[in-house]
Amino acid sequence: MGIRTGAQFLAKLDAMRPHLVIDGEVVSENLTRHPAFRQLALTYAKLFDMQHDPAHRDALTYESPTTGDLVNASFLVPRTPQDLARRRAATATWSEYSNGFLGRTADYMNAALTALSTAKTFFAQGDPVFGERIEAYYEFARENDLLATHTLIPPQVNRSVSGSEQLGGQLTARIVEERADGIVISGARMLATVAPIADELLVFPSTVLRGTPEDAPYSFAVAVANDAPGLRYLCRTGLHNGGNTHDEPLAARFDEIDAVVVFDEVFIPNERIFMLGRPELCNAWYTDTGAGALMTHQVVTRTVAKSEFYLGLASEIAGAIGIDGFAHIQEDLAELIRNVEIGKALVVAAEAQAAPSVDGVLLPHWETLNAARNWYPKISQRFPEIIRKFCASGLMALPGEADLEVATEDIAKYLQGKSLTGSERIRLFKLAYDASITGFSGRQALYEYFFFGDPVRMAGAMVNSYDREPMRLRVREFLGRED
Repeated sequence: MGIRTGAQFLAKLDAMRPHLVIDGEVVSENLTRHPAFRQLALTYAKLFDMQHDPAHRDALTYESPTTGDLVNASFLVPRTPQDLARRRAATATWSEYSNGFLGRTADYMNAALTALSTAKTFFAQGDPVFGERIEAYYEFARENDLLATHTLIPPQVNRSVSGSEQLGGQLTARIVEERADGIVISGARMLATVAPIADELLVFPSTVLRGTPEDAPYSFAVAVANDAPGLRYLCRTGLHNGGNTHDEPLAARFDEIDAVVVFDEVFIPNERIFMLGRPELCNAWYTDTGAGALMTHQVVTRTVAKSEFYLGLASEIAGAIGIDGFAHIQEDLAELIRNVEIGKALVVAAEAQAAPSVDGVLLPHWETLNAARNWYPKISQRFPEIIRKFCASGLMALPGEADLEVATEDIAKYLQGKSLTGSERIRLFKLAYDASITGFSGRQALYEYFFFGDPVRMAGAMVNSYDREPMRLRVREFLGRED
């Protein structure tokens, strides 16, 4: 089959029967016509259509090694520096369309599947059959152009104890039955972004297992169809308030609904089980397979596009109202420029220092990517702050699109900018509003800050895993010098 069109994606979505709870309603059909999901579905359909557009097809696709059909380039197994660059170009194409505001485009989980499908040495430590299964699943996802999301962590109930201890062990998703043909899972997990419109849910290890016998039921990696019997999603209320793309230019297009996943005796057949038991292997799931490296390569590429968007937006605002010559404004613009260039340098440096895995997959340099994923969540919090500073009270009195017809003369006279008409300035400031002060922008800031987990724990993990001994040795040698 190969790459899907947007129409095929939407048809598949309407044919599915998921269990979605949102705003006091259970939604199980006709998702593309439901107001909570319609705009997001249409946005993702556009991404699928871009694969067929001659302007983007070469960047987004390559020929399947098994069928010769065009498939998404995020499934390309990197063996050469050119392969890594090609993967980055594909991610950048989608990221520039969404300006980095879509965090769960298909290429994110495709990156994980690509690395996992080749990690034979890792899976051999448990059972080679798991590696064979995930390779088959990777090919299934690649040839059918699936959109997958994932769920990772236990519900946020009592973080002072492990998942196996919460509610007597009955809270977190766990294996409640092992059968000859598969397993049964019950419990809950967070946080499945874009779950309502996904084809598949990947339930991967949380990587915080203690390795005790009590953790065995929580140690697994599986894939499940998004409308599997017993699977329920508790969706957050949408952040798009029903406005058009003039009044809610970002939320109307890019509000990725997040959801808590409930497993009510969900059966997983053997062919979709990629790890079972083995807490120590579950804890090494991302590091030892290369999945973490390829996923982070995708994320850093996406966040570069987002950084560029905020630099462009701040620059447009500054020029529109004549503040671009002020020193304090230029200082903030310089900060945004630095962030763009640092992000670009980190992703290219990670590629330049790439090295083959034990299975011959060329993986971007993890230490560089790890620095990027510890750096960006914090510096990105400044982006909406800078936009609010530039716009100031101009964000607080913005007529809607409907008002343009009934207050034409007043808007033209009193709301014009240095280089924009009144209606043009309103449109620009509506974008600034949605990027800096709305619920949509608040969720974006939270999402980026905790994207990879608690920043404090991430910092500790980076310190503990980074080889600082060569630097310390230089210091000791310098102290011992007698010249």
